[in-house]
Amino acid sequence: MPTVQEMKSKMRLPAIAAPMFLVSGPDLVLAANKAGIIGTFPANNARTIDTLEEWFDRITKTVKPDSPPWAVNIMVHKTYTRMQEELNLAIKYRVPIIITALGSPAAIVDQVHGYGGLVLADVNSVTFAQKAAATGVDGLVLVAAGAGGHTGMISGFAFAPAVREFFNGIIVLGGAIGTGQAVRAAELLGADFAYLGTRFIPSTESMAPQAYKEMLITSKAEDIILSASMTGVPANWLRASLVAAGYDPHNMPEKKAMELGRPEDSGPKRWKEVWSAGQGVGSIHKIEPVSEIVDRLVAEYKSVT
Repeated sequence: MPTVQEMKSKMRLPAIAAPMFLVSGPDLVLAANKAGIIGTFPANNARTIDTLEEWFDRITKTVKPDSPPWAVNIMVHKTYTRMQEELNLAIKYRVPIIITALGSPAAIVDQVHGYGGLVLADVNSVTFAQKAAATGVDGLVLVAAGAGGHTGMISGFAFAPAVREFFNGIIVLGGAIGTGQAVRAAELLGADFAYLGTRFIPSTESMAPQAYKEMLITSKAEDIILSASMTGVPANWLRASLVAAGYDPHNMPEKKAMELGRPEDSGPKRWKEVWSAGQGVGSIHKIEPVSEIVDRLVAEYKSVT
Protein backbone atom coordinates (compact mmCIF):
# COMPACT_ATOMS: atom_id res chain seq x y z
CA MET A 1 0.00 0.00 0.00
CA PRO A 2 1.39 3.43 -0.93
CA THR A 3 2.21 5.93 1.79
CA VAL A 4 1.07 9.55 1.77
CA GLN A 5 4.53 10.68 0.77
CA GLU A 6 4.68 8.16 -2.06
CA MET A 7 1.36 9.42 -3.39
CA LYS A 8 2.35 13.08 -3.03
CA SER A 9 5.61 12.45 -4.87
CA LYS A 10 3.54 11.72 -8.00
CA MET A 11 1.27 14.75 -7.57
CA ARG A 12 1.59 18.43 -8.42
CA LEU A 13 -0.90 19.37 -5.70
CA PRO A 14 -2.16 17.51 -2.58
CA ALA A 15 -5.71 17.53 -3.90
CA ILE A 16 -8.46 15.11 -4.87
CA ALA A 17 -11.17 15.88 -7.42
CA ALA A 18 -14.08 14.63 -5.33
CA PRO A 19 -16.59 12.12 -6.73
CA MET A 20 -19.81 13.89 -7.73
CA PHE A 21 -23.14 12.32 -8.62
CA LEU A 22 -23.95 12.59 -12.36
CA VAL A 23 -20.87 14.82 -12.82
CA SER A 24 -17.68 12.75 -12.40
CA GLY A 25 -16.80 10.11 -15.00
CA PRO A 26 -13.74 8.62 -16.67
CA ASP A 27 -12.98 11.77 -18.68
CA LEU A 28 -12.75 13.83 -15.50
CA VAL A 29 -10.74 11.14 -13.69
CA LEU A 30 -8.20 10.87 -16.49
CA ALA A 31 -7.92 14.64 -16.91
CA ALA A 32 -7.30 15.05 -13.18
CA ASN A 33 -4.74 12.26 -13.23
CA LYS A 34 -2.91 13.81 -16.17
CA ALA A 35 -2.97 17.22 -14.47
CA GLY A 36 -1.27 15.78 -11.39
CA ILE A 37 -4.02 15.22 -8.80
CA ILE A 38 -6.17 12.27 -7.72
CA GLY A 39 -9.29 11.78 -9.82
CA THR A 40 -12.41 9.97 -8.60
CA PHE A 41 -15.94 9.09 -9.63
CA PRO A 42 -18.98 7.51 -7.92
CA ALA A 43 -19.50 3.93 -9.10
CA ASN A 44 -23.24 4.58 -9.43
CA ASN A 45 -22.59 7.18 -12.13
CA ALA A 46 -22.11 4.15 -14.38
CA ARG A 47 -25.76 3.27 -14.72
CA THR A 48 -25.04 -0.41 -15.45
CA ILE A 49 -22.39 -2.84 -14.22
CA ASP A 50 -21.21 -3.36 -17.80
CA THR A 51 -20.63 0.38 -18.14
CA LEU A 52 -18.74 0.42 -14.85
CA GLU A 53 -16.43 -2.31 -16.11
CA GLU A 54 -15.84 -0.36 -19.33
CA TRP A 55 -14.87 2.69 -17.25
CA PHE A 56 -12.53 0.67 -15.03
CA ASP A 57 -10.93 -0.95 -18.06
CA ARG A 58 -10.37 2.37 -19.81
CA ILE A 59 -8.89 4.06 -16.76
CA THR A 60 -6.55 1.21 -15.82
CA LYS A 61 -5.26 0.99 -19.39
CA THR A 62 -4.63 4.76 -19.57
CA VAL A 63 -3.12 5.69 -16.19
CA LYS A 64 0.67 5.43 -16.17
CA PRO A 65 2.62 3.82 -13.29
CA ASP A 66 4.28 7.11 -12.36
CA SER A 67 0.96 9.01 -12.28
CA PRO A 68 -1.09 9.82 -9.18
CA PRO A 69 -3.45 7.08 -8.00
CA TRP A 70 -7.18 7.23 -8.75
CA ALA A 71 -10.26 6.25 -6.78
CA VAL A 72 -13.83 5.07 -7.02
CA ASN A 73 -16.58 6.02 -4.58
CA ILE A 74 -18.87 3.18 -3.48
CA MET A 75 -22.01 3.64 -1.39
CA VAL A 76 -22.23 1.21 1.51
CA HIS A 77 -25.72 2.16 2.70
CA LYS A 78 -27.87 -0.85 3.55
CA THR A 79 -30.43 0.09 0.87
CA TYR A 80 -27.85 0.22 -1.92
CA THR A 81 -28.10 -3.25 -3.44
CA ARG A 82 -25.33 -3.00 -6.07
CA MET A 83 -22.49 -2.44 -3.59
CA GLN A 84 -20.89 -5.89 -3.70
CA GLU A 85 -21.05 -6.08 -7.49
CA GLU A 86 -19.22 -2.77 -7.74
CA LEU A 87 -16.68 -3.88 -5.18
CA ASN A 88 -16.07 -7.16 -7.03
CA LEU A 89 -15.16 -5.17 -10.15
CA ALA A 90 -12.94 -2.84 -8.13
CA ILE A 91 -11.10 -5.89 -6.81
CA LYS A 92 -10.78 -7.34 -10.32
CA TYR A 93 -9.25 -4.10 -11.63
CA ARG A 94 -7.28 -3.45 -8.42
CA VAL A 95 -8.58 0.09 -8.05
CA PRO A 96 -5.92 1.88 -5.94
CA ILE A 97 -8.33 3.71 -3.62
CA ILE A 98 -11.91 2.95 -2.57
CA ILE A 99 -13.87 5.77 -0.93
CA THR A 100 -16.93 4.58 0.96
CA ALA A 101 -20.01 6.73 1.54
CA LEU A 102 -23.28 6.67 3.46
CA GLY A 103 -22.47 3.91 5.90
CA SER A 104 -19.89 1.79 7.69
CA PRO A 105 -16.88 0.62 5.63
CA ALA A 106 -16.45 -2.47 7.84
CA ALA A 107 -17.73 -4.93 5.23
CA ILE A 108 -15.22 -3.94 2.57
CA VAL A 109 -11.96 -3.14 4.40
CA ASP A 110 -10.51 -6.66 4.35
CA GLN A 111 -11.57 -7.24 0.75
CA VAL A 112 -9.76 -4.11 -0.46
CA HIS A 113 -6.71 -4.69 1.69
CA GLY A 114 -6.55 -8.17 0.20
CA TYR A 115 -5.30 -6.80 -3.12
CA GLY A 116 -3.31 -3.93 -1.63
CA GLY A 117 -5.85 -1.13 -2.08
CA LEU A 118 -6.55 1.74 0.29
CA VAL A 119 -9.92 2.39 1.93
CA LEU A 120 -10.97 5.95 2.77
CA ALA A 121 -14.27 6.43 4.60
CA ASP A 122 -16.41 9.47 3.89
CA VAL A 123 -17.64 10.88 7.26
CA ASN A 124 -19.42 14.08 8.29
CA SER A 125 -19.03 14.07 12.07
CA VAL A 126 -16.38 13.29 14.69
CA THR A 127 -18.55 10.44 15.98
CA PHE A 128 -18.74 8.81 12.55
CA ALA A 129 -15.00 9.40 12.10
CA GLN A 130 -14.31 7.47 15.33
CA LYS A 131 -16.56 4.60 14.25
CA ALA A 132 -14.98 4.40 10.79
CA ALA A 133 -11.46 4.55 12.21
CA ALA A 134 -12.27 1.55 14.41
CA THR A 135 -12.96 -0.59 11.30
CA GLY A 136 -9.33 -0.35 10.17
CA VAL A 137 -9.68 2.07 7.27
CA ASP A 138 -6.54 3.70 5.90
CA GLY A 139 -8.02 7.17 5.81
CA LEU A 140 -10.97 9.42 6.53
CA VAL A 141 -12.58 11.93 4.19
CA LEU A 142 -13.92 14.69 6.43
CA VAL A 143 -16.93 16.30 4.80
CA ALA A 144 -17.13 19.63 6.60
CA ALA A 145 -19.74 22.38 6.56
CA GLY A 146 -20.04 24.10 3.21
CA ALA A 147 -19.38 21.00 1.10
CA GLY A 148 -21.48 20.48 -2.00
CA GLY A 149 -23.92 17.59 -2.19
CA HIS A 150 -24.19 15.54 1.02
CA THR A 151 -22.53 17.78 3.56
CA GLY A 152 -21.45 18.05 7.17
CA MET A 153 -22.28 20.50 9.92
CA ILE A 154 -18.84 21.05 11.45
CA SER A 155 -16.39 23.69 10.29
CA GLY A 156 -13.23 22.27 8.77
CA PHE A 157 -11.27 24.45 11.21
CA ALA A 158 -12.66 22.32 14.05
CA PHE A 159 -13.18 19.01 12.23
CA ALA A 160 -9.65 18.24 10.99
CA PRO A 161 -7.80 19.03 14.25
CA ALA A 162 -10.35 17.07 16.29
CA VAL A 163 -9.92 13.96 14.13
CA ARG A 164 -6.13 14.28 14.00
CA GLU A 165 -6.08 14.00 17.80
CA PHE A 166 -7.09 10.32 17.62
CA PHE A 167 -6.37 9.25 14.02
CA ASN A 168 -2.90 8.82 12.53
CA GLY A 169 -4.02 7.66 9.09
CA ILE A 170 -4.73 9.63 5.95
CA ILE A 171 -7.00 12.65 6.43
CA VAL A 172 -8.74 14.32 3.51
CA LEU A 173 -10.63 17.56 4.22
CA GLY A 174 -13.49 18.83 2.09
CA GLY A 175 -15.95 21.68 2.36
CA ALA A 176 -15.87 25.04 0.50
CA ILE A 177 -12.32 24.42 -0.78
CA GLY A 178 -11.96 26.04 -4.19
CA THR A 179 -8.54 27.71 -4.26
CA GLY A 180 -4.91 26.72 -3.90
CA GLN A 181 -4.71 28.81 -0.74
CA ALA A 182 -7.54 26.72 0.74
CA VAL A 183 -5.71 23.52 -0.20
CA ARG A 184 -2.70 24.73 1.77
CA ALA A 185 -4.96 25.71 4.68
CA ALA A 186 -6.31 22.15 4.79
CA GLU A 187 -2.74 20.89 5.24
CA LEU A 188 -2.08 23.38 8.02
CA LEU A 189 -5.18 22.10 9.81
CA GLY A 190 -3.74 18.58 9.82
CA ALA A 191 -5.10 17.11 6.58
CA ASP A 192 -2.93 15.28 4.06
CA PHE A 193 -5.12 16.12 1.07
CA ALA A 194 -7.87 18.58 0.17
CA TYR A 195 -11.16 17.44 -1.41
CA LEU A 196 -12.43 19.70 -4.19
CA GLY A 197 -15.74 18.94 -5.86
CA THR A 198 -17.63 22.05 -6.93
CA ARG A 199 -14.50 23.58 -8.47
CA PHE A 200 -14.41 20.81 -11.08
CA ILE A 201 -18.10 20.75 -12.03
CA PRO A 202 -17.64 23.45 -14.72
CA SER A 203 -14.65 21.67 -16.25
CA THR A 204 -14.98 20.76 -19.91
CA GLU A 205 -14.43 17.09 -18.96
CA SER A 206 -17.27 16.84 -16.43
CA MET A 207 -20.61 15.23 -17.31
CA ALA A 208 -22.60 18.17 -15.93
CA PRO A 209 -25.12 19.78 -18.31
CA GLN A 210 -24.07 23.09 -19.85
CA ALA A 211 -26.81 24.95 -17.97
CA TYR A 212 -25.47 23.57 -14.67
CA LYS A 213 -21.97 24.80 -15.46
CA GLU A 214 -23.25 28.24 -16.42
CA MET A 215 -25.33 28.50 -13.24
CA LEU A 216 -22.20 27.95 -11.15
CA ILE A 217 -20.49 30.92 -12.78
CA THR A 218 -23.25 33.28 -11.65
CA SER A 219 -23.73 31.79 -8.17
CA LYS A 220 -22.24 32.86 -4.83
CA ALA A 221 -22.06 31.29 -1.38
CA GLU A 222 -25.38 32.85 -0.38
CA ASP A 223 -27.05 31.00 -3.26
CA ILE A 224 -26.45 27.63 -1.57
CA ILE A 225 -29.45 26.05 0.17
CA LEU A 226 -29.14 23.23 2.72
CA SER A 227 -31.96 20.67 2.61
CA ALA A 228 -32.60 16.96 3.24
CA SER A 229 -35.74 17.04 1.10
CA MET A 230 -34.14 15.66 -2.05
CA THR A 231 -32.36 12.51 -0.89
CA GLY A 232 -33.08 12.11 2.81
CA VAL A 233 -29.63 13.36 3.81
CA PRO A 234 -28.72 17.04 4.35
CA ALA A 235 -27.16 18.37 1.17
CA ASN A 236 -26.29 21.73 -0.36
CA TRP A 237 -28.17 22.78 -3.52
CA LEU A 238 -28.10 25.71 -5.91
CA ARG A 239 -31.01 28.02 -5.17
CA ALA A 240 -31.69 28.76 -8.86
CA SER A 241 -31.98 25.08 -9.70
CA LEU A 242 -34.46 24.53 -6.86
CA VAL A 243 -36.63 27.36 -8.15
CA ALA A 244 -36.40 26.09 -11.73
CA ALA A 245 -37.58 22.65 -10.56
CA GLY A 246 -40.60 24.17 -8.84
CA TYR A 247 -39.39 24.19 -5.24
CA ASP A 248 -39.65 27.06 -2.77
CA PRO A 249 -36.19 27.39 -1.13
CA HIS A 250 -37.86 28.94 1.94
CA ASN A 251 -40.42 26.16 2.31
CA MET A 252 -38.83 22.86 1.32
CA PRO A 253 -40.72 19.53 1.64
CA GLU A 254 -40.18 17.31 4.64
CA LYS A 255 -37.14 15.04 4.79
CA LYS A 256 -37.70 11.80 2.88
CA ALA A 257 -36.50 8.33 3.79
CA MET A 258 -33.38 7.14 1.98
CA GLU A 259 -33.99 4.25 -0.43
CA LEU A 260 -31.12 3.85 -2.89
CA GLY A 261 -31.83 0.56 -4.65
CA ARG A 262 -29.84 0.18 -7.90
CA PRO A 263 -28.87 2.81 -10.48
CA GLU A 264 -30.40 0.68 -13.26
CA ASP A 265 -33.79 0.76 -11.54
CA SER A 266 -34.00 4.51 -11.03
CA GLY A 267 -36.72 6.06 -13.12
CA PRO A 268 -37.29 9.79 -13.67
CA LYS A 269 -36.77 11.76 -10.46
CA ARG A 270 -37.59 15.39 -10.01
CA TRP A 271 -34.47 16.01 -7.91
CA LYS A 272 -32.18 15.02 -10.79
CA GLU A 273 -32.93 18.48 -12.20
CA VAL A 274 -31.78 20.05 -8.93
CA TRP A 275 -28.05 20.71 -8.90
CA SER A 276 -25.70 20.69 -5.94
CA ALA A 277 -22.76 22.94 -5.14
CA GLY A 278 -20.63 23.90 -2.16
CA GLN A 279 -20.08 27.27 -0.55
CA GLY A 280 -16.79 27.67 -2.42
CA VAL A 281 -18.76 28.28 -5.63
CA GLY A 282 -17.66 31.94 -5.68
CA SER A 283 -14.19 30.92 -6.92
CA ILE A 284 -15.68 29.77 -10.24
CA HIS A 285 -15.61 32.28 -13.09
CA LYS A 286 -15.58 30.27 -16.31
CA ILE A 287 -15.86 26.87 -17.95
CA GLU A 288 -12.38 25.51 -18.64
CA PRO A 289 -10.37 22.28 -18.89
CA VAL A 290 -9.25 20.46 -15.75
CA SER A 291 -5.64 21.16 -16.72
CA GLU A 292 -6.19 24.92 -16.51
CA ILE A 293 -8.05 24.64 -13.21
CA VAL A 294 -5.20 22.64 -11.69
CA ASP A 295 -2.57 25.01 -13.10
CA ARG A 296 -4.30 27.89 -11.33
CA LEU A 297 -4.68 25.94 -8.08
CA VAL A 298 -0.98 25.02 -8.17
CA ALA A 299 0.01 28.68 -8.68
CA GLU A 300 -2.22 29.78 -5.81
CA TYR A 301 -0.87 27.01 -3.59
CA LYS A 302 2.74 27.96 -4.31
CA SER A 303 2.01 31.61 -3.56
CA VAL A 304 1.43 30.76 0.12
CA THR A 305 4.03 28.02 0.66
